[in-house]
Amino acid sequence: MPEQTVFTVDALKQILRDGAGADESAALDGDILDTSFDALGYESLALLETASRIERAYDISLDEEAFGEAVTPRALIDLVNSHLPVEQSA
Repeated sequence: MPEQTVFTVDALKQILRDGAGADESAALDGDILDTSFDALGYESLALLETASRIERAYDISLDEEAFGEAVTPRALIDLVNSHLPVEQSA
């Protein structure tokens, strides 16, 4: 995966679909940012796999407690983005 400095909802959706073992019927279309992962059909094991995939893809380490508190896609995206390098303008 190319080096990225912003983690987006589309990137999260792709990771969830690719690796979290989500049910095919899991609803990831539409505005899911503030929907809990439980409501989206993702259990704790699926989310652990998601965290692992994010860490590998973005070369970051997510704090377990902070990850556990990120119960919505918006919270997880914010958490991941807080670990990504900030682009420096010249």
